Amino acid sequence: MDFYRLTASELSKLLREGACTSQEVTQSVFERIDAVEDKVGAYITLNREGALAAAKAVDERRAKGEALHPLAGIPLGIKDNIVTKDLLTTCASRMLYNFVPPYEATVVKKLDACGMIPIGKLNMDEFAMGSSTETSYFKKTRNPRDLSCVPGGSSGGSAAAVCAGEAVLALGSDTGGSIRQPAAYCGVIGLKPTYGSVSRYGLVAFASSLDQIGPIGRSVTDVSMLYQALCGHDPMDATSAARSYEDFTANLSPDLSGRVIGIPKEYFGAGVDEDVKKIVLDAAAKLKEAGAALKEISLPSTDYALGAYYIISSAEASSNLARFDGVKYGYRTAQYENLTDMYERTRSEGFGDEVKRRIMLGTFVLSSGYYDAYYKRAKLMQQRIAAEFAQAFEGCDVILTPTAPSRAFRLGEKLDDPLKMYAGDLCTVTVNIAGLPAISLPCPVGAGNLPVGMQLIGPKFSEQTLLNTAFGYEQLMGGSLVEVPQL
Repeated sequence: MDFYRLTASELSKLLREGACTSQEVTQSVFERIDAVEDKVGAYITLNREGALAAAKAVDERRAKGEALHPLAGIPLGIKDNIVTKDLLTTCASRMLYNFVPPYEATVVKKLDACGMIPIGKLNMDEFAMGSSTETSYFKKTRNPRDLSCVPGGSSGGSAAAVCAGEAVLALGSDTGGSIRQPAAYCGVIGLKPTYGSVSRYGLVAFASSLDQIGPIGRSVTDVSMLYQALCGHDPMDATSAARSYEDFTANLSPDLSGRVIGIPKEYFGAGVDEDVKKIVLDAAAKLKEAGAALKEISLPSTDYALGAYYIISSAEASSNLARFDGVKYGYRTAQYENLTDMYERTRSEGFGDEVKRRIMLGTFVLSSGYYDAYYKRAKLMQQRIAAEFAQAFEGCDVILTPTAPSRAFRLGEKLDDPLKMYAGDLCTVTVNIAGLPAISLPCPVGAGNLPVGMQLIGPKFSEQTLLNTAFGYEQLMGGSLVEVPQL
């Protein structure tokens, strides 16, 4: 049986009933990887031996009658900027080509405790800087829906693996749309949680005030199950929120009656393809037919969000990446004359063009004479954007937008034009700037067409409302939004 085609919730039921073993499920996923990985290129490192050993251990515990987590025995791919003890963690960079961490991220510990099976480390844009997974030092990942197209980024490997059946679930990270945009391009479901709801301990930092780990899956229930396992306070993360969380999966409801959905005009204007607008608005009409109310709203500072985002994120990247100097770990240049020369050569050779571009931009906006003109203004804009969202949510429960302004573009199409690439984050960066949760799910587009994503945005810690709205839409569409392509 092709277990790799099933969702986590379906596999959980089969495992619980004894209809299959975790070893069989894990082997099915590896067989799928062997069959299609040379086409897709989703993984940097495979954990075949460790995964099969973990699956065997879960089967033995189940045979003894132990009470196991619903996700026990489910194969999972992990983005390669989330540290895994004794397993290579590269951030898709030459700078960390040989880095094997002596510790693991809190989220990895949590999923180990659940009995999930770590299949391997997934490709990404270098240090999560990119929107196409083309800036990886190791390889380019392809979109399983059309191998001539990008899978999105920076979590392109995560979305592609789930789409292609090379993982049942995956972890991504989202700094300005890096879970949601590739989920939209690959036609899967991705959740960017509220900032602070999931520990960032062990996530290699890009922009610390914006980064957030989140789940990618093939059903809303799967995403809900994985988020349930990830969220919670962590004393190792100073930005972790100390609060209780709902049982998201148990509370899933498709009832949309009375839900007020905001439609912001700025997200359906210039820069968004006409067919994307139509498809997303058609999806909104379906929600209205099911009992939701649609309300036109305005978020006037949206036009300034991209500029603010790239100033803030680059400034933080400039600071965070200063630690990679060739002294303690990672890449070090082979020839140098003195310590300063070693620093310069190591960083010049170890970082790719996009990472160096953002480091230089970040250093510039933080420099004397430019801080007030750029960084300070961007931070003030961040406050304004957050305030506009807060005001909008006084009159609606969720906000609906396209996830990306276009469908997936072809490999190489925007690689030499950074501004065009950055424009692809138009619909997603505001969520990170305001620290809000958002989910992307695919809309019906017809056979043979590339996916289009619909984004639902909620107030802070409103994941249950977002998941319920997404679940309601999923049920309206027949209960299945995602199918694994043949390849």
